[in-house]
Amino acid sequence: MGQSTTTRRRFLKTASVAVAAPYVITSTALGGDGIPPASDRIVMGGIGIGNMGRGDQGNFLGRKDVQYVAVSDVRRGVREKSKGKVDAKYKNSDCQLYNDFRELIARDDIDAVHIATPDHWHAIMVIEACRAGKDVYCQKPESRTLREGPLMVAAARRYSRVVSGGSQRVLQDYRKVVNSCWGGEMGTIKSINVNVGPLSKECNLPGSDAPDDIDWDLWLGPAPWAPYNAARCSGSFSTSGNSWRSYIDYSGGGMTDWGAHHFGGATFAIDVRELQPTEVVYEEEGGKNYLTFRYPNGKLLYHNKPGRGNLSAEGTPDETIDAKPVPTYKGTGGIYGDFIECVKTRERPFRDIELAVNTVTVAHLGIIAYTLQRSLKWDSENQQFPGDEEANRFLDRARREPWQL
Repeated sequence: MGQSTTTRRRFLKTASVAVAAPYVITSTALGGDGIPPASDRIVMGGIGIGNMGRGDQGNFLGRKDVQYVAVSDVRRGVREKSKGKVDAKYKNSDCQLYNDFRELIARDDIDAVHIATPDHWHAIMVIEACRAGKDVYCQKPESRTLREGPLMVAAARRYSRVVSGGSQRVLQDYRKVVNSCWGGEMGTIKSINVNVGPLSKECNLPGSDAPDDIDWDLWLGPAPWAPYNAARCSGSFSTSGNSWRSYIDYSGGGMTDWGAHHFGGATFAIDVRELQPTEVVYEEEGGKNYLTFRYPNGKLLYHNKPGRGNLSAEGTPDETIDAKPVPTYKGTGGIYGDFIECVKTRERPFRDIELAVNTVTVAHLGIIAYTLQRSLKWDSENQQFPGDEEANRFLDRARREPWQL
């Protein structure tokens, strides 16, 4: 465990010796009724509690081995509603509220955080949380740009943090496809197709006065300054307009949003989770453009290939191969339990940040190929398009001060 966790637990175990005056220890602190004592619970806080953040909070709050103590969101109403949910759970008023996430991660008593802000914030928050000694569960898509991914992985490794991506669908929704590919009955798997979209677009919504309960400048953060519009910052799951997921300053659109799920399931099924493509081929068939991602082991991942269904895999059915055991979650309680178990054991979670970054890299490469309308070579070791100055301009996006990486 990190130094802050060790210090906190040492304090709890020695407080009875160190404190001379009488004091009261609550029954919940001592545990019982299936609840671990406070010294054995993971202390958590949440950053970004709208839509998926609210769902993530509910899953962590419902665990007996988690003590949920703090919430950060730039919207006052969301913060207060979230606090009410936490306080009702514990029957007290202890949950602390923060407008600025930096105040939450500065707390020494917090072991881990979950993050579900708009995508343009993910890398900065994950890296800062790692530096602050926190383990992190971050909603997909984990990065907004290609450059951000390796920086997130480096932070997790440098500070020895458990960092999990947040796509529950990779294993839970696509298990049937994964089992077919790993089970041997399809022979050697050659390719798989993903149908997902659209790409994000420029936002030209008119400005209006921001309501008093949102810190609009902090919501924008590293993104370019833009006037407030309720649709611009809407947390709707739509990627076809009128939500931050639709706009290029904050998201890669459906290509990264749903793509994190679909590409995650596809790369898991054909067993290339630990790899990145070496080439993206921009192709055309029947008047429709599609992409072919080529992996160093020869496997192919198609995007929107005509005539192929979503997550439709192709193998060599006349060939018989041995089945392989399918990796799965640790602990209990799905992807959330997997993260908490790994916080305890210091193992890497099912959606370890490196695997999650490899997945979203596919989506980012695809966006650039479609934008430039041509094929690309990708050097995964050096994280660049070799000899391609035009494509390399898309590796990252400018950020407003002081939000630099």
